Amino acid sequence: MNSLIELSNVWKRYGITEVLKNINLKVEEGEFIAVRGKSGVGKTTLLKIIGFLEQPDKGEVKLFGKPINNLNDNEKSELRLHNIGFIFQFFNLIPSLTVLENIELPLALAGMKKQQRRKKAYELLEYFDLTNLANRFPETLSGGERQRIAIIRALANNPKLILADEPTSSLDNENSELLIRLLTKINREKRVTIILTTTDLYEKLPTTKDYMLKDGYLKTLT
Repeated sequence: MNSLIELSNVWKRYGITEVLKNINLKVEEGEFIAVRGKSGVGKTTLLKIIGFLEQPDKGEVKLFGKPINNLNDNEKSELRLHNIGFIFQFFNLIPSLTVLENIELPLALAGMKKQQRRKKAYELLEYFDLTNLANRFPETLSGGERQRIAIIRALANNPKLILADEPTSSLDNENSELLIRLLTKINREKRVTIILTTTDLYEKLPTTKDYMLKDGYLKTLT
């Protein structure tokens, strides 16, 4: 397997609080990784650094073995657009756009023509058996449906990596299980690498590696 993302000696501080301390993490292509930890320990900060949304105070971040620390914001945005999909805790769907249009959005940002992106967005809905939601608006969907659409949107540009920030935290048990099955399907069938954060310290997840973030340090569990 090839190294997709690598963090070396990464530190991050907010004010006087050191949120991340000497983080070393290597993520191989095709892995499904969970980062566990209580609320407020820095899991979101870690994902933002992995996704080039924040710069570490110290340390190095590499994508496909190449350092990204010294790239400018436009270069980082371009890398994110074509390599990384984000799934947020509270969905982040655009309320004025239909489900289909929400999925098309990253394709439009990547410069895909309207007819092509409409076709691809519909094919993604078809793959996950959700075409019945195509013309609905986010406010008319259940929490579980919204999160599934957020996952599909994250897949639109064929990312190598999906970063899922506590994706099950606002869902009931049934929808949480459905979402984990969906992420597992994406990982196994589409070979997309997934890093998921969760506040559940003991939940059994279909991961290849498990980590605990505590007191700023990342510890391997499995």
